[in-house]
Amino acid sequence: MTTSKKTSPNDAAATINEPVVPAGHADLLTRPLFVHLATKGPDGTPHVNPVWQEWDGEFLRFTTTTTRRKCKNVTADPRVSVSVNDPDQPYRYLEVRGTVERIEPDPTGAFFDVLAKRYGLEYEAPVGDAEHRVVLVVRPEHTTSQ
Repeated sequence: MTTSKKTSPNDAAATINEPVVPAGHADLLTRPLFVHLATKGPDGTPHVNPVWQEWDGEFLRFTTTTTRRKCKNVTADPRVSVSVNDPDQPYRYLEVRGTVERIEPDPTGAFFDVLAKRYGLEYEAPVGDAEHRVVLVVRPEHTTSQ
């Protein structure tokens, strides 16, 4: 098992240029695999959903709506955890812990369209709940992998 932690730039022990997501596991985020997004519910219990995501090498992005529990949860507490395992090697996995840095409005559902194409969903655009769509932008801070 491997762990990686990116510390604050103000931390004297910070490792410069060390990626948080290990290069040997980045494919688990660049492939169109469902990930499990965990947030903290209002009563403190975990709330976990399989979701689509996009990784750009710096941020993980998810689509949701302002009416869904996960959006309400991260508005109250921006800490999240994501896990994904390799369907070809089930014991190979990546866990990413991070913070929702921002919630971006997506009133046309454009990011939903990007993810729908990435994950092979055929549907008639625009998505029906576009006016409530947002993008959760997560900065990874810690990973565990095997």
